[in-house]
Amino acid sequence: MAVQFQDYYETLGVPRTAAAADITKAYRKLARKYHPDVSKTAGAEEKFKQVAEAYAVLKDPEKRKKYDTLGPNWHAGEEFTPPPGWQEFHFESPGRGKGGRRAPFGFEGLGGFSDFFETLFSEGGGGVGRRAARPEPGAWFRPEPEQEADITITVEEAFRGAAKSLVLQTLEYGSDGTARQVAKRYEVKIPAGVTEDSRIRLAGQGSVPPGGGRRGDLFLRVHVAPHPVFKINKHDLLVDVPVTPWEAALGAKVEVPSMNGQVKMALPAGVSGGKRFRLRGKGLPRGGGERGDLYATIHITVPRTLTPKERDLFVELQKISSFDPRKAESRP
Repeated sequence: MAVQFQDYYETLGVPRTAAAADITKAYRKLARKYHPDVSKTAGAEEKFKQVAEAYAVLKDPEKRKKYDTLGPNWHAGEEFTPPPGWQEFHFESPGRGKGGRRAPFGFEGLGGFSDFFETLFSEGGGGVGRRAARPEPGAWFRPEPEQEADITITVEEAFRGAAKSLVLQTLEYGSDGTARQVAKRYEVKIPAGVTEDSRIRLAGQGSVPPGGGRRGDLFLRVHVAPHPVFKINKHDLLVDVPVTPWEAALGAKVEVPSMNGQVKMALPAGVSGGKRFRLRGKGLPRGGGERGDLYATIHITVPRTLTPKERDLFVELQKISSFDPRKAESRP
């Protein structure tokens, strides 16, 4: 029997042209709204399952491509029913596929339904770009039990690596196909050098699909929490360094914060505010023993209050100096 048409895009409230980032954003918003642990809305649990199912398909480029082509019954296998827009492909030809089903018109020579789908989704058919071994009937279209969750780490953990423990709510399916929500604890090793939106794969830690089968993988998408001192640009660290007017004018050795403590940096005479200096190898690990860099941006800071002596010196400097930063010839 054909499954009632349900539009995954409509479920998430996004257009069919939505970018992957917009799909993820919509999913997170709806998942928070309908999560059974926090929502008091009637039917929240069922809505949460629908949202999770829609996201599981649309977040995966290969699954999304199949869904866009075949509609919501892309995973039904032997019970496949063409979605709206496929009426021009009828089943009137004399040739029959395996199991007695008629082959789609124009595809009789492919050996029927199974060969038709294998051609469509394999390298030769211009589909997902890889040929799968011929599975049992319907196995091509069973939703893969992969799961994705977010994990937030500190800049220090991104720099050195860490071991973290987290608990996630997940859906488990019984032998009768009934879903139940369970809490699972995971021990996660965070490798040094992970950056924002990195993905960590926990093989075999996902869920079991309805009806049983191989347990899927769990993917953790990494988010790096804001740091009071450093900003991150991939594997590079960015830091602001305040200096005095006389250090900027005369040159000095100033201390710059790094992930391994303060380091000395030579400041040349006559440096302007906004000048950026590169400290090689002081950033996050890249792999292979290499590291990113630390970029120090100079900010010239004046005292908020002056002693009488300091004020006299600044007044004297004002009298004798010909420097005018608003004149082109005085600019560095």
